[in-house]
Amino acid sequence: MTMNMNMDSVAVADKRIAGIDVHKKILVVVVRWIQEGKVVYQRRKFGATKQEIGHLTAWLQHLKATVVVMESTAQYWRPLWYELETYRELCFELHLCNPLKVKAPRGKKWDYRDAQRLTDRWAAGDLEDSFVPGQEQREWRSMTRARVHMKRKIGINHCQVEGLLEHGSIKLSSVVSDLFGATGWAILRLIAKGVTDVEVLVKEARGSLRRKESKLREALAGKLDPTHRLLLKQHMEQVELLRKQVEEINQALAVAMKDHVPALTRLCKIPGVDLYSAQELLAEIGPKASAFPSADQFAGWVGICPGSKESAGVNYSTRSPKGNRYLRRLLCQIAWASVHNKESFFAGLFGRLKPRIQGRGAAWAVAHRIGKVVWLILHEEVEYKEMGPGKVKIQTLNRKFRRLMKEFARHGVDPRAILDEILPVETTLPERAQA
Repeated sequence: MTMNMNMDSVAVADKRIAGIDVHKKILVVVVRWIQEGKVVYQRRKFGATKQEIGHLTAWLQHLKATVVVMESTAQYWRPLWYELETYRELCFELHLCNPLKVKAPRGKKWDYRDAQRLTDRWAAGDLEDSFVPGQEQREWRSMTRARVHMKRKIGINHCQVEGLLEHGSIKLSSVVSDLFGATGWAILRLIAKGVTDVEVLVKEARGSLRRKESKLREALAGKLDPTHRLLLKQHMEQVELLRKQVEEINQALAVAMKDHVPALTRLCKIPGVDLYSAQELLAEIGPKASAFPSADQFAGWVGICPGSKESAGVNYSTRSPKGNRYLRRLLCQIAWASVHNKESFFAGLFGRLKPRIQGRGAAWAVAHRIGKVVWLILHEEVEYKEMGPGKVKIQTLNRKFRRLMKEFARHGVDPRAILDEILPVETTLPERAQA
């Protein structure tokens, strides 16, 4: 171990490390190297424009810097990273660090000192790299995350439209399951145009709603004033535009991911995963999840595993750490969808955990397990094999039986008397044991 540490120290000593403190308008750079056994620093400020970033790159090349370490400050690190990335294979070794892990103590905050701290801590091996995907995966992420936000906007408009209808005592959402479905959308379009005849509106009912015409008449008996009709029309136009934009993103993603159809197909075999979810998983993780050497490390990066906050031998919290919020949301949605498939392994896992840690905790555990399955499918390129809900272990049944016996004893109840009341007298002992 000592020999490896000494070798690492020699390797670091041969490198010139540049630490960059990133801001919106300026970039503060400090270059560190060892000369004649002493640590030497050279510092300089640059602007954050593309031209200034070019000057920064030329200065780093002039000083023969080989390692560049920067903070992931908001979105301001992206233009600098993308510019230096073109030189990555030639001269620069890029590292991105979480600013919370290199935060200065109170009273010692200074731009140059912050940049110098980056170089010193990287030389000491105290920093951990953040995962920065490649250009292709970044484009996938931009499209999938934009689609998520557009669908959220559609949901916001849905709530606002329902609120507008309440102003006119129109209870359409109490009858139709989806206000923006085929029937609901057709009726809303007529209401926005000023149609108030209930019989005309009821004729737009489709499918099973045709059998609920009497309820529809009662729900549509209200009336919107001109102001609310104008707002309804604007909300519907926004929804139509968002739907069109979502469809454009779907088509662009289909073209962008055409070379990874096998991976998408394998992901879609997981219960609760559809094509859109598979595309989001691929965009966030990568086609082979090569950035994560193990499933446990992947779960920790996502933030779907128990956290730890221990001091003096006391564990104060096991709350999960903050991770990739898009993947956390997606895996939780997949978990809730998978438990509705009663023949799936995840439904059985949910049923076994729910009595002990409640529904939300059980769904979180299912999301953790699904995350590990996703990593295995992408990293090892294996197919998902459904194991079924599984049978309850005999140890579990014995534990439950002992707990029930203690409950009977605590309340002073004889379980044999209960069996005599439930089962016929002629029932044999093996049949009673099976019951």
